[in-house]
Amino acid sequence: MEENLVYIYSSGQPYTAELVKQMLIDNNIGAFLVNKQDSTYKFGEVELYVNRDDVIRAKMLINEFEDH
Repeated sequence: MEENLVYIYSSGQPYTAELVKQMLIDNNIGAFLVNKQDSTYKFGEVELYVNRDDVIRAKMLINEFEDH
């Protein structure tokens, strides 16, 4: 399964990454977050991964999300 996951988005704000993840799920795209932030100093990124088959559609939706 892991070999089918593709990194497509990251944010320094966990809530923004969660909003993007939920938007993808609402559009029937499975999305997974990996939090690489340091728990003490809050630097680092939260990365979002989707299935390889959903990459194009997910990127289109993320672009629309970022434009608004």
